[in-house]
Amino acid sequence: MNPRVAQIKTQAETSLAEFFSARASTGAHEAARQKAVALFAEKGLPHRRVEAWHYTDLRNLMREAWPLAAPAAAKVAANDGLRVDIVDGACAGLPRALPAGLTIRALRDVLAKADAALIAQLFPEAGSHDSVVALNAGLARDGVVVETAAGVKIDTPIELAFTTGQGAPRSDMSRCLVIAGAGSSATIIETHASAARAQRNSALVCWLGEGAGVDHVFETTDASPELHVASLIVDVGARASFQSFGFIAHGDLLRRQCFIRQSGEYAKIGLRGVCLLKGKQHADTTLAIEHAVPQGESRELFKHIIMGEASGVYQGKVLVRPGAQKTDGGMKSQALLLSDDAAMYNKPELEIYADDVVCGHGATIGELDADQVFYLMSRGLPKARAEGVLIEAFAREAIEFVGNETARARFEETLSAWLEARS
Repeated sequence: MNPRVAQIKTQAETSLAEFFSARASTGAHEAARQKAVALFAEKGLPHRRVEAWHYTDLRNLMREAWPLAAPAAAKVAANDGLRVDIVDGACAGLPRALPAGLTIRALRDVLAKADAALIAQLFPEAGSHDSVVALNAGLARDGVVVETAAGVKIDTPIELAFTTGQGAPRSDMSRCLVIAGAGSSATIIETHASAARAQRNSALVCWLGEGAGVDHVFETTDASPELHVASLIVDVGARASFQSFGFIAHGDLLRRQCFIRQSGEYAKIGLRGVCLLKGKQHADTTLAIEHAVPQGESRELFKHIIMGEASGVYQGKVLVRPGAQKTDGGMKSQALLLSDDAAMYNKPELEIYADDVVCGHGATIGELDADQVFYLMSRGLPKARAEGVLIEAFAREAIEFVGNETARARFEETLSAWLEARS
């Protein structure tokens, strides 16, 4: 019999275990919380020997865990528009008025009287094997719950604005739930900033009913947390459409992981994004897409533009379950390296157990085409401007998929400013 080797806990893992012990919790979600705590105690922080985390060794990168942010004040501010403020992991601001058919509540209020069905939605099976998702489930005490009634069309985007207060370095954990009723539609814009040095672990869980449509945007700001793991967990029902776009231009270390499940026939999934990386930034985009039933469609397109000593990661896995016939999947990752020290790690995967599917993937890493640069310079453009034109065209192919015009214009402006600073 081989003795079991005990893993030595790091300082960060020890601190996180103490956070678990100090955070008393009761209520209907306690069983789910304890299950998550046990899983994290077993696995600890993910490291390079965990396949999905091979290129982002969090156990090595996160040497210490900063103290959890203090609980938020009980009073919640009233915001204009459909803006939700989540400060230090707690709901601090809700919309003053809501259109008919839309409900937005602080998670802490929902948990006080949640039933078993809602708890199951808040803590789904998808992604639960990941130790950082488990860490979030065990420590997140607040967030927001957004519900759209069946058939309701919400034209104004719902903004989830995450930030921290000022002061000492701290950690914040939050979990948000979006439930889209059958035939409803909404746009969720998720922005992340920080007024202090922060380690953030955020999770957004979405359930789309039959025929529902959700457009989702994830955006970092120029005051992003130093370390951020953002988990997106989505279940897409029959004939529903989930379209997500991530725009990453800020933050020292960001891991964005998406666990998407097609649970209904004729569902459509679109995941796209642009990463603008410089200095020593590190951005990891990891996708796990599961086609569980027939007639599903998924599209992935990610563009990385990397300079300095920055590094990008793209891992995309599409799993087609037995019986998920007529699945149509396409995945593409493309990267431009603008310096000798820039790095990109591409790992697209297909795991198919059905025999009547159309699935493909492609990944490219390269430099700017010298002939194209020369051609533009021969037409009178300075070299920096010629390179900027090519880079902008490369990124816009993905940005064009952003449905919200305001967000798309903002991303185009950020791209232009990033290129101007480069030149």
